[in-house]
Amino acid sequence: MTENGVTRPRVLLAAVDTGEYDAERSLDELEELADTAGADTAVRVIQRRPAYEPATCIGTGRLAEMAELCEREDIDQIIFDCELTATQIRNIEAVCNVHTIDRTMLILDIFAQRATTHEGRLQVEIAQYKYRLPRLAGMGVKLSRLGGGIGTRGPGETKLETDKRHIRARIASLSQELKEIEKRRGLHRERRMKDGTLVCAIVGYTNVGKSTLLNTLTDAGILAENKLFATLETTSRSIELPDGRSVMLVDTVGLISRLPHHLVEAFKSTLEEAADSDVILHIVDASSDECEKQARVTLELLKELGCEGIPVVTVLNKCDLVPYIDDLAAGDGTVKISAKTGEGIPAMLEAVSRALPQSAKKMKLLIPYYEGSLLNSIRQDGMVFSEEYTPEGTLVDALVDVKLFAKAEQYKYSD
Repeated sequence: MTENGVTRPRVLLAAVDTGEYDAERSLDELEELADTAGADTAVRVIQRRPAYEPATCIGTGRLAEMAELCEREDIDQIIFDCELTATQIRNIEAVCNVHTIDRTMLILDIFAQRATTHEGRLQVEIAQYKYRLPRLAGMGVKLSRLGGGIGTRGPGETKLETDKRHIRARIASLSQELKEIEKRRGLHRERRMKDGTLVCAIVGYTNVGKSTLLNTLTDAGILAENKLFATLETTSRSIELPDGRSVMLVDTVGLISRLPHHLVEAFKSTLEEAADSDVILHIVDASSDECEKQARVTLELLKELGCEGIPVVTVLNKCDLVPYIDDLAAGDGTVKISAKTGEGIPAMLEAVSRALPQSAKKMKLLIPYYEGSLLNSIRQDGMVFSEEYTPEGTLVDALVDVKLFAKAEQYKYSD
């Protein structure tokens, strides 16, 4: 689904409400996904049923209505808000005579459009193949390859078997390539840990403003659009915190409710940056009616990735769009900001400083000249911002390593 000049395909969105989740809300999200993919939603259809129809997903009566709507509204494509089997897709297309895809195929298409790095493309291709593999079955005898010539026995290998073998081999090859990239990423992480580099992972639902925040803090120049899945690759940038320490900010792929399993698996290596971080910056869109649900989805996935025990700073973003922002409860470790205007950013950085393990502290010290070894240790393990020689000793404004706290404390200087 790509934009072709000015013309965008007209789509019909269909959903079956079985009571598992809020179908209306989910269809709103599907409409946003369709827009991100470059399509215009012309019609939305919801049918309440106790269960999905095995042959067509939606009821036969409603499917006949959809066929009429497709003809009347000049629909180019049908998108279902659930996963469809190959048989269901074939049956729906036979009735409506319109190309049909499901929610997972739509998300895979968006990921394929927006993946720019080699790793991102590998992850998307693996997810696409894993999705296609079980849907190759049921294509009928037309895919058989008849053997010809002397020595053939029976119909030979079917086209279906050949396709499956080819896809499995391709998945294995891509997975091996991805493992090499993950290995390099792991070495980078180990190096950061060895060097004592502090890491802050920015996580959150898709389109909550993670990339905008990173751009505001670091001028990273990442694509930041008001669309779902604008960013698929991790970006790392270093910033200085108010206490003088440096921290590496890592932007991660956005999350979404009912994210296809194959995609979660494929992008786990990217999301694992959060599991190896010292603090997690959980961005929530305060202007969204679904902010609580979106936050829950993010926290559940973080738990699945093994992030328990890592300090979390919750950031209510887009507060410039919420007139009642002062009424929102902000508990411990929660701050309100606007990544677009910069409002609340200093408070957020203070919260990150407090949440990080106390590995160093900014101190003003008057160190006697006979304690030259202490000053030398501060220079080696910390950082000296300013230095002034006085009759009593060296006056320094420095970032002091945790192991020097006790000794440095006795030389604290107050104006």
